[in-house]
Amino acid sequence: MKLTHTLKLAAVALVLGFSSCSSADEEIVEKAAVSKDTLAKIYEMGFGTTDVKVVEGGYLVEGDILLTDAELNAKHDHKFLRVGETEQYRTTNLVNAGSGRNITLSIDPSLPATYVTALDAAIARYNAQGLTITMSRVSSGGQIYLQAAPKSAQYLASAGFPVNGNPHNNIKIATRYIGTNPNQAWFTTILAHEIGHCIGFRHTDYMDRSYSCGGSYTNEGASTVGAVHIPGTPTTADATSWMLACIGSGQNRPFNTNDVTALKYLY
Repeated sequence: MKLTHTLKLAAVALVLGFSSCSSADEEIVEKAAVSKDTLAKIYEMGFGTTDVKVVEGGYLVEGDILLTDAELNAKHDHKFLRVGETEQYRTTNLVNAGSGRNITLSIDPSLPATYVTALDAAIARYNAQGLTITMSRVSSGGQIYLQAAPKSAQYLASAGFPVNGNPHNNIKIATRYIGTNPNQAWFTTILAHEIGHCIGFRHTDYMDRSYSCGGSYTNEGASTVGAVHIPGTPTTADATSWMLACIGSGQNRPFNTNDVTALKYLY
């Protein structure tokens, strides 16, 4: 399969495009159209409608975020969207942590052992922050399950947002891009990023993803729901946030000071 890397500044997005497919199933996925009604619902939720893709379970928006039909058709909590520069953002859906809650994660045993090592490292990054949510890896039945993405996947990894106070239950990993022995710091950052979506975080460069992805100015969407500014985070560019939309090959992004502020404000 021929891959086409189009991003500038050596940035590798959490979504990667390809120019041709080798199977009928992949051709169907590539050519599936998104209706105007669906695009309108996506926009009304506050998400960008550029390059929306039909994927297993729903629609992939903004590179690595899964939205299901149930989420698109649900009644949404309208929140004021602060239009600024580059800030930490959350969704209107968060995990109900109460006075304390442990989130379990499990990984498909068919995935390489290196993936387990990276997942443990990502979990450790969260647990080191002293949040009201903690995380632990279990052998099976985790509240968040990591598995291989379909062969037609055009992203490095993808996840969704919390539902009914619970974390999104699935992270899909494009093994053909990640490989069997990835740079551990880089892959740990990718998994921590997707876990961030699972507990309610949006991209830090929501208002201009060109900051991390390169290319021209691109606003992921500007509506009245879906992106709520987290107080205490900056209104200027944050070059090292773990929730930036794109990541350079081999790049490591542990939580920076602003990320920790955002995490502790929500949890």
